[in-house]
Amino acid sequence: MLCLASAGGALEFYDFVIFVFLAEAISVLFFPPDMPTWLAMIQTYGIFASGYIFRPLGGIVLAHFGDMFGRKRVFAFSILLMAGATLAVGLLPTYQSAGIAAPLLLVVLRIFQGIAIGGEVPGAWTFAAEHVSSRRVGFACGLVCAGLGVGIFLGASLTALTTMILPPADMLSYGWRLPFILGGVFGLIGMRLRRMLHETPVFVALRAKKQLVPELPLAVVVKTYRRSIVISVLCTWILSASVVMLTLMVPTILEGSHHVDHQVALIATTISAMSLVVGVVSGGLLFDRIGAARFFMVGGLFLAIGGFAFYTISTPAPAQVFLSSAIIGFSGLSAVGAAVVMVSCFPPPVRFSGVSLSYNVSYAFFGGLTPVTLAAFLTISSLSHVFYLLFVSALTMGLGVYFLVRPEALTDREQVSTAQR
Repeated sequence: MLCLASAGGALEFYDFVIFVFLAEAISVLFFPPDMPTWLAMIQTYGIFASGYIFRPLGGIVLAHFGDMFGRKRVFAFSILLMAGATLAVGLLPTYQSAGIAAPLLLVVLRIFQGIAIGGEVPGAWTFAAEHVSSRRVGFACGLVCAGLGVGIFLGASLTALTTMILPPADMLSYGWRLPFILGGVFGLIGMRLRRMLHETPVFVALRAKKQLVPELPLAVVVKTYRRSIVISVLCTWILSASVVMLTLMVPTILEGSHHVDHQVALIATTISAMSLVVGVVSGGLLFDRIGAARFFMVGGLFLAIGGFAFYTISTPAPAQVFLSSAIIGFSGLSAVGAAVVMVSCFPPPVRFSGVSLSYNVSYAFFGGLTPVTLAAFLTISSLSHVFYLLFVSALTMGLGVYFLVRPEALTDREQVSTAQR
């Protein structure tokens, strides 16, 4: 059951992230040819960010239906919307044939992708956590996070394979479309997988006992669980840094700051993504054993190691780049801790809405702005990514200290009757 949920999440996350791996081709094809390269890249990442900006809308709406009518139905709709938008991107006309309409259509489709992914990740964590005992939530969320890492791996590896096989001219002509079109096919596979899932036992019990929230779940979350929202927003900041900095931005960082060849950078990204998969599964098992406080302290230390691994890349030699990328990816194991804490902060009747609101609003800001901001700051300082990771490392360890001092912060769960008032 958990493997099926993770596989569906991998396919949907693949659809969402391949955009960033094809950013260079998109910046050439969807903007005027006389536009400076740096400006076209920033605008391309701006379109990428638009998906993050609209994630809260999709997350809030889909989470509402997830808390009212069940987790499973939201899964099916989100992946259908993502697959349709991704397939449409692969069929879009370019600036040369459609003019300004091309980037505008790209923005619209990116918004649809953002709405779809807004309900996917919080729903997957909620679904996984409600299928296992409380002692196995770390491992369950680790499998879901691993699925997201596999999606990044698929996007990076397919893009790398395409660029290696096709000449640059063919890549700009039609090759960039192939990963998007294939993403639509992946979406249909994901739909099939989602139909095999069963509703969570927790939601079935809530419905049988008539303990579903009769009012707007989001209103209950904002009114009753403010501390949980703050904690979850900070956890999402940590998670977004792990995903964006340690996988999605790896090609940009390696090429811009370390002068690594484009194909080598893409291969390095696949290595980083798979190391992140190993890291989050290992981290989930570790979380179940040592608890949140100690885990976040360890996770912060690993993020600092990831920043140091970036710093030590002194040569574009592939062997060193690949080794460092493996360390960089594994250092993001703290992402699973963020997921477990978020699902632990909200009670079942409003869990989907609480996690979705906190996660999507925070990710829209931190996840969406990080690629744009980093692309700009890398032109000023080649170590901007290292400084950012060290800051997030300190934030992670700071949360660990807070959980040690205030352990009740992780059990901020009012009784169901209170949530229903």
